[in-house]
Amino acid sequence: MGEENYNLVTYGDSGQADRRRQRLDLVRNCPIPDGELLLNMGLFLVPQTLSRILFMDFLYRQILDVQGIVMDFGCRWGQNALLFTAMRGIYEPFNRLRKVVAFDTFGGFPGISAEDGNSQMMSTGSYSVTEGYEQYLAKLLELQEAECPLEHISKHEICKGDATVEVADYLQRNRETIVALAYFDFDLYEPTKEVLQAIQPRLTRGSVIGFDELNDPDCPGETLAVIEVLGLDRYAIKRFPYNSRTSYLVVE
Repeated sequence: MGEENYNLVTYGDSGQADRRRQRLDLVRNCPIPDGELLLNMGLFLVPQTLSRILFMDFLYRQILDVQGIVMDFGCRWGQNALLFTAMRGIYEPFNRLRKVVAFDTFGGFPGISAEDGNSQMMSTGSYSVTEGYEQYLAKLLELQEAECPLEHISKHEICKGDATVEVADYLQRNRETIVALAYFDFDLYEPTKEVLQAIQPRLTRGSVIGFDELNDPDCPGETLAVIEVLGLDRYAIKRFPYNSRTSYLVVE
């Protein structure tokens, strides 16, 4: 893949981009045989990525005794959805009801509101993906499920489009839905607010909501949406000690 510009904002030092290019070159020219490459992907993890994986694992373990599905809002490349699918296979391989549902436009930000501020990342189309990527992601999810028990029962779904519309449609089609874990990575005010309102009646005590950009000056809209829908005085907003940006709360 080339050097497409998806308006990605990073916070590394001046040498980070060069180090990442060197690592990418090592990935592309890896001498490990094909039959062993997938077994050694830890070779290429940077600490920031590993800390996010640990955070997703932490969130998933909080819901093991909570009934409901996992919803991944703003999934983009789909890493979280794949991780949650793998964690289901590890922690509760026979839980056919723990569906993982991923939402994204797959076209980047659909629009920006005044509440979203004016940081570099705030422009229509930011954080898009390559054309037709959702088909690639669907195949990855299918193969991930095939590595686990009950692979003949599909336990994932990709909802492409405006999540404020898609989540309402999903809940209408699946009226039994309880949400055990919802992860928000929209970065934006309007979809965060509207989707929080949509899933609120589907949360139960013990449900976990994770956030990617709370208290982040580059994405003020996410925090404003949480204040308006949930209120900061009703829940303890906690952070994972090994990942500075992410937050979560538990419905009690």
